[in-house]
Amino acid sequence: MTFTSTSKAVFLALLAMGLSACGNVSRNVAKDGSNAQELVWPKVDDVTPMHRGGTFPEIDHLREMHAGLNKQQISQLIGWPHFEEGVWGVREWNYVFNFRDADDHVTVCQYKILFDHDKLARSFYWKPEDCAHYLNPPPPPPAPVAKQEAQETTLSTDALFAFDRYSLKDITDGGRAQLDALASHLLDEKDRIAHISVAGYTDRLGSDEYNQVLSQRRADTVAQYLVSKGVPQDAISAEGHGKAEPVVQCADQARGKLIACLAPNRRVVVHVDTH
Repeated sequence: MTFTSTSKAVFLALLAMGLSACGNVSRNVAKDGSNAQELVWPKVDDVTPMHRGGTFPEIDHLREMHAGLNKQQISQLIGWPHFEEGVWGVREWNYVFNFRDADDHVTVCQYKILFDHDKLARSFYWKPEDCAHYLNPPPPPPAPVAKQEAQETTLSTDALFAFDRYSLKDITDGGRAQLDALASHLLDEKDRIAHISVAGYTDRLGSDEYNQVLSQRRADTVAQYLVSKGVPQDAISAEGHGKAEPVVQCADQARGKLIACLAPNRRVVVHVDTH
């Protein structure tokens, strides 16, 4: 066969390209593409001019890479290789990919694909190896925190207790009926109950010390009554607040009218946190 001067030039150019690329091709790629005797990574700066600096790949497309894809399919997912590996019998493609971290830092990674004798992708490699973690799916969003619901029941101590009284035996018939109904409701909801707090309050009449003690004793009595009806003792607490947090403010007036005006302040509040 006779070569013209032009064909000789083309042949020599192609030969030069193939030879010049040998340093960028791994040694002795297995026929099935499963491995190579030696993986050779090209220098990042040796990418083709159009790939200078590498590219930012579509992560979802990279996740679709798998064994068995042909070169056309791979090029549609992540583009053509970034280096000149050679002309004939190319059994690997190399890429330079950039990944941007949450803190806006850019990491440069190299990606290599080895092909089998039929030019189908068979094995994939990263340099450095931990670059593979960029293909991991994002962590699932945290499970929503169960919102705690609160229920609150206000009981008038004027209806619960005889005047100026606080013990279990001082609870009125009407007061027992209210507490029985509340206990029944709490037992129905016991699996959802996180905590029950019982708070006692008085009006502003009397000394601070007296009102504090009275409010605590009434709160304790209500808590004890609920426990006696089956409400778990370890789920309930009681605290007296004396004349704090008044519901109403009443001007000084005749004692009887003042006591009646201040009635809303004399109360026991049962607060229930559920989950």
